Amino acid sequence: MNETGRQVVHLIFGLGIAGFVFLFDSTITISVLMIALFAGFILSDALQRGYFIPGISQIIERLERRDAVPGKGALFFALGALFCLVFFPTAVVFPALVVLALLDSVTTIFGVRYGRHRIYNKKSVEGTLFGIAVTFSVLLFLVPPGAALAVAVVSGLVELTTPIDDNLVVPVAACVVLSMFL
Repeated sequence: MNETGRQVVHLIFGLGIAGFVFLFDSTITISVLMIALFAGFILSDALQRGYFIPGISQIIERLERRDAVPGKGALFFALGALFCLVFFPTAVVFPALVVLALLDSVTTIFGVRYGRHRIYNKKSVEGTLFGIAVTFSVLLFLVPPGAALAVAVVSGLVELTTPIDDNLVVPVAACVVLSMFL
């Protein structure tokens, strides 16, 4: 498994979903995410049962963590995005998905390379602080400074401390905080 490559794919995949949310009506986006989730679960189940799926099997082999459900991160990302789209306005969901794509990727890449002080679940102070700083900087282009800081800090702390997959809870946390400001 290549963790940096995995996180780059996470970033691209996440920004792609965020861009789709930004560009298209929420009804279309919800429908596309539902179709993607349905197809994703079918592919994941087939892979778990040992079927070879050209292209998909090679990607999973190179990028998925050992002993993980195939495609779990992508499925949880899409599910988190779908949940947010159903319960929050698009103006809140778009920056929240940018947060998830950026924060998770940058925190992991930086933490793996430069993290020296591990806190929880092998996550580092250095990775978390760098992820918060990068996320805050990017959010300044999308939301007011106070909202950018609050969302970056809360999302960074949620990403650091959540005992469940952060692809499910970080976008919801970001949406809740953004809803207080927007």
